[in-house]
Amino acid sequence: MTGASETVKQAFIAPRSLAGIGDPGWITQPLHRVSGWSYGHDPLIPRVLLTSPDQLTQLRLAPGDPDDPDWWTIRHARTADQPAWAATFQGRTPVEIIAAFTDALTDPSGPPAAPPDPFTALQDAGWETPQHFGGLAAPDGITRVEQVGTPGSDLWMIETTPFVVEPTIWRAVFTGTTPTHLIAAVTQALADPAPIRRDPRRIPGWARDRMTVDTRHIPATDVAFALERRISALAERHRRVTGVAPVPPGPARGRTR
Repeated sequence: MTGASETVKQAFIAPRSLAGIGDPGWITQPLHRVSGWSYGHDPLIPRVLLTSPDQLTQLRLAPGDPDDPDWWTIRHARTADQPAWAATFQGRTPVEIIAAFTDALTDPSGPPAAPPDPFTALQDAGWETPQHFGGLAAPDGITRVEQVGTPGSDLWMIETTPFVVEPTIWRAVFTGTTPTHLIAAVTQALADPAPIRRDPRRIPGWARDRMTVDTRHIPATDVAFALERRISALAERHRRVTGVAPVPPGPARGRTR
């Protein structure tokens, strides 16, 4: 039997959109250790830069004001087959939501043959079009997803706001050229009813009356090794598709673009 000293208290928070940021390493470590993204370092600037092996995609993490629109920025350069695209996430976006995007981006299987509709997973989860709104809203009304603009100048937007008159907790924006399977990965993560786990001492203070918090003791190893298990699962995905075990690169040389 697991003793009290071998367990740790954790809070399971729902809806997922209100769980708070979490550990950025949930995103950055798999990109580096599994997908081979190289990193740049500038000791005078508190930010993270990761660049894909083909040098086409860059992730920039620039902590600052959580309300800044580009705390997390992922940009992909234009190629002969695809226009440039960009995705931004504000600082309070749960890392599990952003990780759904980066996991789909680095999937060695590549994009699906038929581009998915990002709205499908939300509709299947009971999201509906509210009055005076063109997109879909969660059943509790807290998070909304909308495609705005016209073809060629459109955007996908995700916004979490507990009440209409209150400030937005976090927002994600995707250019219309962003591959739809990446956006669909994010909407599927939002539609997932499974709660997100957090340290009870770091439960966000916003919208506490709109979230469900289930606090319980779980094995300490489940917490201590969660990231390593995630990395192992993604490494196995890589091996299964490519037949080659991923080898993390060394530090980036010089400046990243």
